[in-house]
Amino acid sequence: MCADVAPSASCGCECGAVPALAAPGDEFITWVAHLYCCDEFSTYAIADLTGVGRQRIGRMLRKAGVPVRPRGAGGKRPERRYGDPADLAAILEDLYVRKGLDTIEIAALTGIPDRTVRDRLHRYGIQSRTRGGWRREDRRLLPHDLIWMLYSADGFTAEEIARKLDTSRTAVLRTAHDLGVPVRAGGAVPQPGPEEIELVSALYSDVLVTAILAKHEIARVPAGGPVWERFPQAVPLTVDLVKDLYWNAGIGINHIELLTGQPAQTVRGFMHRAGIAMRHPGGRSPFMRRWRLGDLPQNEAYRRSGPSGYAQRGDGARP
Repeated sequence: MCADVAPSASCGCECGAVPALAAPGDEFITWVAHLYCCDEFSTYAIADLTGVGRQRIGRMLRKAGVPVRPRGAGGKRPERRYGDPADLAAILEDLYVRKGLDTIEIAALTGIPDRTVRDRLHRYGIQSRTRGGWRREDRRLLPHDLIWMLYSADGFTAEEIARKLDTSRTAVLRTAHDLGVPVRAGGAVPQPGPEEIELVSALYSDVLVTAILAKHEIARVPAGGPVWERFPQAVPLTVDLVKDLYWNAGIGINHIELLTGQPAQTVRGFMHRAGIAMRHPGGRSPFMRRWRLGDLPQNEAYRRSGPSGYAQRGDGARP
């Protein structure tokens, strides 16, 4: 029995719920019966209060002639929700979109279960962010003015800038492409064609790419900031869209990111799940080879190579 609580000599109530005990002096059992019948404590709660095992509490009640409720019937139920608050959509948009909280953090703030938060985001048409390390909002932002100055004005290479800023070459080039900085076309073997590419403009200037974007009703978004600013709502990926861009237009997954706002890792994962084959790694994409050739629709070499930039075989596979 709990040392802080002493049982009364009798039930002490006039509700009549506690039966008279046959044996006199059973004050503890009387008190337990009063907690159970009058105060509506469960056997679990009485066990916690008294330090007596729950099963023993149940045997005491039955011995005293107290009807024991079925297991689970005695606990108080949480207050049932009847519909969502009128401003829930605005609250979720503010917390999820503007403040960048995740669903677990929103659940802790609002008291709404995490699963319900995810369901309401979908119901109210709030686009879910990419989860985990692929979340584009979590990317490290490099100082735009500094990238422009070091790369364009001072002529440093992407590798040199990456070492100076303690980041990766990929992050430097991605920032440059996002900003529309003309990037030098490197490579171990010198090739004919332009020496710099402003990638976003080059993609929108390609006839195959623009035809596919028009087919799927995807608007042009000029360069000028990180991908999550250029595309507050990323373009949804579909099998037809990704196949058209990757195989028919011959662009790479990083190019698809610049056109849709979907991170390259997300595009790669989507292709894997959808069973879309990827080109052999290494070398330039068909789009980049077309760009090297210049005005491709009128270029004889392009017409011979086919719509994806590869010489065609009877089965349409790469040579």
